[in-house]
Amino acid sequence: MLWVVENHSLPRTAAFFDLDKTVIAKSSTLTFGKSFYQGGLINRRAALRTAYAQFVFLTGGADHDQMERMRKYLSALCRGWNVQQVKEIVAETLHDLIDPIIYDEAASLIEEHHTAGRDVVIVSTSGAEVVEPIGELLGADRVVATRMVVGDDGCFTGEVEYYAYGPTKAEAIRELAQSEGYDLDRCYAYSDSATDVPMLESVGHPYAVNPDRTLRREALARGWPILDFNRPVRLKQRLPALSVPPRPALVVAAAVGAAAATAGLVWYANRRKAVTV
Repeated sequence: MLWVVENHSLPRTAAFFDLDKTVIAKSSTLTFGKSFYQGGLINRRAALRTAYAQFVFLTGGADHDQMERMRKYLSALCRGWNVQQVKEIVAETLHDLIDPIIYDEAASLIEEHHTAGRDVVIVSTSGAEVVEPIGELLGADRVVATRMVVGDDGCFTGEVEYYAYGPTKAEAIRELAQSEGYDLDRCYAYSDSATDVPMLESVGHPYAVNPDRTLRREALARGWPILDFNRPVRLKQRLPALSVPPRPALVVAAAVGAAAATAGLVWYANRRKAVTV
């Protein structure tokens, strides 16, 4: 179908995107494993275990039990990490690690939703220190992400302050809808995982992207459209680099304003063939 520019006299709308294997081709957190090793945050054994976890995630996805094991492992792993050092490592390696694994199809959807007047929100189980800069890279308006407790010494304690997972994602979307005036019946959501069914159920236009087997069955049973993304591409190969100033966070983490990004994308988006989904 053709994307229609929003009627601004109606309630606002948004498109909510899961991150890992929906917008990018890998796990955002595990992708930085080698960089954390080189930065001295983890030892060789932990780096190898992180690489293996990435392999398992890519080949089979992660169900609820696997996600819980991963949460406990990563929470324990990051205990004692200096938060500022983590942010610096992510900033230094973001473009090299994340830019090449962004799905071209997802980047196009983000552009088209912005052009249609919708906000774009990244909703990810990964930590805010990783998701925030990725959201900025993508031109997202807002980010919802897991937050770890930070001690007085500026280091992670290993405890989770907010876990953006499963039903919690749906709760965050409903809270955003209330605070930002989104009409959820007219909003969109995209995810690859059955653990995000509550998130997909919360909007009027849910899409299963590269779905795991459980979500594929669920999508077929409910008549949800299924999208296959398989073309990772560097953003700079798609359009000129954009310079978008950051703005204050409106929910869980700071991201970038869509207004400036949209201005730079309208010309490009209008030249692309409208996407039918």
